[in-house]
Amino acid sequence: MNRTDRLYALVEELRAVSPRPRSARWLAVRFEVSSRTIERDIGALQEAGVPIWAESGRTGGYVLDRVHTLPPVNLTPAEAVAMAVALHRLAGSPFAGPGATALRKLLAVLPAADAAEAHRLAGRVHLIGDGPATPVPATVAHAVTARRVLRIRYADRAGVDSLRDVEPLGYLGNSHHWYLVAWCRLRAEVRCFRTDRICEVETRPEVVVRDLRLEDLDIPHGRVRALSLV
Repeated sequence: MNRTDRLYALVEELRAVSPRPRSARWLAVRFEVSSRTIERDIGALQEAGVPIWAESGRTGGYVLDRVHTLPPVNLTPAEAVAMAVALHRLAGSPFAGPGATALRKLLAVLPAADAAEAHRLAGRVHLIGDGPATPVPATVAHAVTARRVLRIRYADRAGVDSLRDVEPLGYLGNSHHWYLVAWCRLRAEVRCFRTDRICEVETRPEVVVRDLRLEDLDIPHGRVRALSLV
C-alpha cells in the first residue's frame, strides 16, 4: 500500500472505531509499517486539518473526532479537480487558506481509488497565472478524463478549418483561455488547441497511452505549473 492510500485508510480505520482510540503500535501492525511511520502519517493528517488527537495512558492512542469530519462522500475525481481549479482562483483572497483546508478534508474521505485518480487527473491540468474562466466543451473534458482519442474540426487563428485526430494529454490554462494539449497525429507532435476554436468533436474508441511532460509544452520554466490538490 502506498502512502496516499494508507493515509485515507488510516482516516477510515479511526472513523470506524471512534471514539475509541487506536495505538500507533496497533496501527503499525494493521498497515505493516513501523510505529514511527504511523506517527508521521498522523502528523501529516493533522496538518491537513483532519481532527485527530492523541489520548495518553496505557489504553490511549489516536482518536478521530467524528463530529467534525465528513463521512465518505460520492465526490468524483473530476469533481475534486473542478474544486481545485475553482479554489486556485481564490489565491490572495482571505478565503484561500480555508478553501484549501476544505478541499483536503474532502479528499481525506474519498475512497482511496477515487482520491488517487483525482491526483492523476490534476496532474494533467497545467496553469499559467490565475487560470481562465472560459468553458471547456463537455466532450473534450470527458475525453481527457477517459483518455480517449478525439477527432476534432479545428479553426486556426485565420479561421481555416482542419480535421485532425488527436490524443488528449491534458489542459493548459492562462488568464484568458483553456487549451487542449494533445498529440496531433496530423502534425506528429504535441500541439495546444484553444478550446473555443474546436468546432466539432467526436470521441474515438482508441485509448490514449501517452503522458504529458512539462517539457513538451515549450514554456519557460517557472511560468507553468501543474494543478495541485494539496
